[in-house]
Amino acid sequence: MLQNNRKTWKTIAVTAVGALSISLLAACGSNDAGGGSTSFNNSIEGDTSSVVVKYKGGEITEKEFNSELKIMEFMNPTIAAYLQMDEMREMFVKQQVAYEYLSKDVSQEAGGKGLEEAEAQLTQMKTQVGGDEAWKQMLTDYEVTEDELKNYMTRVLSLVEYKSQDVTDEQAKTEYEANKDQFITASVRHVLISNTDPESGEARPEGEALKLAKEVKAKLDKGEDFAAIAKEYSEDPGSAENGGLYEDTPVTNWVEAFKEAAKTQEKGVIGEPVETDYGYHIIKVEKRTEPTFEELTEAQMKMLKSSVVNQDVQEFMTNEVDGVIEGEITLPAKPAAEEGTEGTEGTEGTEGTEGTEGTDAGTEGSEEGSTGDEGAADAGTEGETTESNTDGK
Repeated sequence: MLQNNRKTWKTIAVTAVGALSISLLAACGSNDAGGGSTSFNNSIEGDTSSVVVKYKGGEITEKEFNSELKIMEFMNPTIAAYLQMDEMREMFVKQQVAYEYLSKDVSQEAGGKGLEEAEAQLTQMKTQVGGDEAWKQMLTDYEVTEDELKNYMTRVLSLVEYKSQDVTDEQAKTEYEANKDQFITASVRHVLISNTDPESGEARPEGEALKLAKEVKAKLDKGEDFAAIAKEYSEDPGSAENGGLYEDTPVTNWVEAFKEAAKTQEKGVIGEPVETDYGYHIIKVEKRTEPTFEELTEAQMKMLKSSVVNQDVQEFMTNEVDGVIEGEITLPAKPAAEEGTEGTEGTEGTEGTEGTEGTDAGTEGSEEGSTGDEGAADAGTEGETTESNTDGK
């Protein structure tokens, strides 16, 4: 099933991939891991391109700007059309300025942790896309180098690591209370009867999918084995062979109706068919975990603090970044090959096509770090890799 991540293009702009910055993490002279700050070289070697914008303490060149747009598209191909919009491009410039400006104070310790995290996430991303050869081809297709990608991720993750140190428990708890759903996980079995006949590829007559779903539920109500029924009848390629099971999955990964069933349906009870854009689901919740704030894991606390940091950065962009920009922003011309596509760019109505992106329950990649194919008919993998798009459902 398709992931639950509808967003306007402006939301995508500031949260889907985070910062716009390509910077080399320079070696620091100090041997004290806790002291000093980490120096970032925010220029590209041999770069003589024109300046897009100057800010207090630095500047963004045309080559840096264009390189990072390629990284943005690499990390989230769904925003490619939006990247043609001048309003979006200007927002990205300001976002790049915000991260570069704020990164000047990043400590050596936070920079080291950011680098370690970037390298770990790159390894995970390679695995997700199918290994070294597929990874190299993808980098080539998007005209991005692995070093550029690592430097970008290091800058973002280092800043998050640094600013997370100042997030209080009170702030984290407030964020938790506002987003409790993010921490509910469930193990569910389900059978999907699709609105589309998988053999003919044609839409089923009205009412047929529901009728078939009720017939399947009747078999289950008589005590037939759920896993065996799922293997025989389910039309969700992401779970059928696994007996319909999605195990220990964040409920927010799933489309709304499925998510609500996973959150509220009585455990161990086979529910009435639940309708989504994909058809009808017969669901059995086998396990559900709803941790309190005090029960959150270290990784979950880190995610909460990262969310608070992201909000702080967005607040800086909204209220303060204009104050550090010196002069006017001069956006580079769009590449000639892309200008012809501008007529299709970014109306929010394009979000309505999300229902065609996938047919599996999937698992979400954290808006961070995904390079996968959203339409893939498999369960996907979850990762916290730098604002990604390998989300499942």
